[in-house]
Amino acid sequence: MKKQLLMLLLTANLFANEPMLKATPYEEVAKAIGQGKATLLEVGSDSCHSCQIMGKLLYKAKQEHPDYNIYFINVKEERDVAFKLKIQMIPTQILLDANGSEIDRHVGILEKEDLDAIFEEYFDENGSVKK
Repeated sequence: MKKQLLMLLLTANLFANEPMLKATPYEEVAKAIGQGKATLLEVGSDSCHSCQIMGKLLYKAKQEHPDYNIYFINVKEERDVAFKLKIQMIPTQILLDANGSEIDRHVGILEKEDLDAIFEEYFDENGSVKK
């Protein structure tokens, strides 16, 4: 528990001055899902500390991989989407395949190495799902 708390504090300090991935309305996100590319949804709130950490990490990831479908959905603003996506806790990351089917789901903060591993396993250089 102490190790997790320490990692959380260190992660928070690393991204303190980084911008957060901007929220995209779910209506817009829904149009991109199932269009032949993998999609990573970050579901959270801009007022949630853990969500802010993930939002900053995903902002950097989007800068490194501009062709990847990476979206932040602010359920504080779109509460009905939380119900639709069956969100029980935030932050939640949902990985969808090229057809829009859920491949994986994670609740909580991902470490950068874990996020990189997801990209390595599921995304090719164009953001499409690896076969």
